[in-house]
Amino acid sequence: MILMAGRIPEEFIAEVRNNVNIVDVISQYVSLEKKGKDYIGLCPFHQEKTPSFTVNEEKQFFKCFGCGKGGNVFKFLMYKDNLTFPESVEQVAEYAHMSMPEGYGNSSPVKLNPIMQMHRDAVEFYQQVLFTTKAGERGMQYAQKRELGRDILNHFKIGYAPKEDNVLITYLRGKGYKDDDLTQSGLFVQSQDGRLFDRFRDRLMFPLDNENGMTIGFSGRRISDDKTEAKYMNSPETGIFNKSKVLFHFAEAKKAARYENHLVLYEGYMDVIAAYKAGIKSGIASMGTSLTDDQVYMLRRVTSNIIINYDGDDPGIHAEERAVNLFNKDGNFNLGVVVLPEKLDPDEYVKKYGAEKYYDEVKGALTPTEFFLKRLAQKYNLDNDREKLTYISEAVKQISLVRNPVEQDMYIERLAKSAQVSIDALKANLARERRKNNRVQSRTRQYKNYPNRSNNTVDTLIPPESPIELSIKQTEVEKHPSQTRLLYLFIHSTEAQKYLLNGNFHFPDKEFEKLAELWVKYSETHNDPQINGFLDFIPEQLQGIIIDAELAKTPTDFNIQEINEHVHALKKRNIYSRLNELQIELQDAKRKEDAQEIIKITQEILGLKRILEANKEAF
Repeated sequence: MILMAGRIPEEFIAEVRNNVNIVDVISQYVSLEKKGKDYIGLCPFHQEKTPSFTVNEEKQFFKCFGCGKGGNVFKFLMYKDNLTFPESVEQVAEYAHMSMPEGYGNSSPVKLNPIMQMHRDAVEFYQQVLFTTKAGERGMQYAQKRELGRDILNHFKIGYAPKEDNVLITYLRGKGYKDDDLTQSGLFVQSQDGRLFDRFRDRLMFPLDNENGMTIGFSGRRISDDKTEAKYMNSPETGIFNKSKVLFHFAEAKKAARYENHLVLYEGYMDVIAAYKAGIKSGIASMGTSLTDDQVYMLRRVTSNIIINYDGDDPGIHAEERAVNLFNKDGNFNLGVVVLPEKLDPDEYVKKYGAEKYYDEVKGALTPTEFFLKRLAQKYNLDNDREKLTYISEAVKQISLVRNPVEQDMYIERLAKSAQVSIDALKANLARERRKNNRVQSRTRQYKNYPNRSNNTVDTLIPPESPIELSIKQTEVEKHPSQTRLLYLFIHSTEAQKYLLNGNFHFPDKEFEKLAELWVKYSETHNDPQINGFLDFIPEQLQGIIIDAELAKTPTDFNIQEINEHVHALKKRNIYSRLNELQIELQDAKRKEDAQEIIKITQEILGLKRILEANKEAF
């Protein structure tokens, strides 16, 4: 029996791999759309506007043609969740509802990194304090006051941090954690003399999870009336927690988005919980009202249908405006905006009017244009002609930004009716605004493409490989078409393999040659060698060649003539490559006036040219 990394039996690894569909696993992270035989979506490993991330269901491989990452289901989770190979096997086994072999899995040495494990233990600790201790009664009273029942507290893993400043530190030290890890966790503050104290005290604790549902930080809600303390306190930035890349409740919400067909963005955790109680499971919240580009991209990977429902007060409305503008900058969203009456936040609205009425508010979300037009109408006194004209002008500018001509006509008709002006006059103003927009866009494009821009422009602030978009990388098929084709046949055809080996063929590039050697070894030790399993057998730096070869959609049928043509093409390439090297060496020898070296190099050049001439027809 061959054993893989983590000493998990290879037979079990193969069984796990064969019992899951990579499309189902990746769909939990990326919204995939079927295109032909493949599924495409936005890459979860780099930001892009046009989908270049491809999943092939037949081969059970994924590949991003933007950043170059690719592999099987294990490799995807290793990249996405920063897992080791054994950890990825265990996670995929969970997807497949398969138990790890005895001696492996949760009982095995394979564990989360210390800081991740520490946060899991902290979640359990805070919940134990809340539910089972005298100190936790204070937290439970506050939770009950906020109408958080036990079911909700358990579902959201909410706990309580007691008033004392050494309770969590004592508990975690008792579990064997080292002070270096405790210091780096963000759960503690350090005094000038180096002592550690609990960061969170007398707060209701909301765990903050990554998109895989693993806790990486906390947000503590103040339960005292002391206004000198912040209402919410978040974990600081750590090796596992970056608040700009975290959304509260995202791990569960993205699953709910598949059947609710949207995500609902809220201002705070309590709003998400109120929506959850009202039957909306797709609610999420950012770490404060300032939405980031990273968070926007996280949402777009899951769905383009986003509903924004911040608080109904003035700061909440302004935050909604900023969020809408941020989503519109991306330009690939179907947005809805909910503005609750009486300046209520979602939590307050549900308590006052009930879940059913709130659900109707969400279903009746405004379009961004409706939202901005209503906001404009509230800014001006429409009984004053001067202000009315300003309002109409601003409204037309807003409508001119709408891309859909049918939608433009609809809003122009509404504006004409409400402002009591002619549609023709508004359309004339709309045409003028659209021409302005086109001129601005044209100038922007020209500026971006202008070849001699000063190095002092804003553009220089963008790094060479901006996270927004990477250029499409060349595949191995494009870089090495003949070698890739021959390797594909070498792996998939015993006949082709024998022909190449009998002809003493060697791949010119060492990576391809190494893969051929590894496939021979793999085939000798496996009764039914499969390419998906072979991927786990080879070094990571070689996996990209295999993936590109498999996803190239090359035909499986071939003839000996085709093989010979590729072999001759590679020989010709090698000769020309050597001729280029010799020309450089010849120039160097002439510069040094080394007569012997000149003769030697010239003879080799003439010999290679004779080979080319003699094999003109074959080449």
